[in-house]
Amino acid sequence: MTRTRELYESSSGDRWLLVSDPDTERVFVRHEPNVASGGRRSEIGIGEFLTRGGHGPEHQALLHLIATLV
Repeated sequence: MTRTRELYESSSGDRWLLVSDPDTERVFVRHEPNVASGGRRSEIGIGEFLTRGGHGPEHQALLHLIATLV
């Protein structure tokens, strides 16, 4: 069973979720754009998400979550 945890939801309705898929042993970030933008859901590895994305609130939320696990 895939498990998800919401990391951040923007004021425009975009959502970022941390996803764990035990079948594939993969952990990744899923971006779900708001309905009005018409964008498609995307998935990205945690390392790539942090290095490619910058320092937005969704990145800070993931870093905060990681810090609470240490």
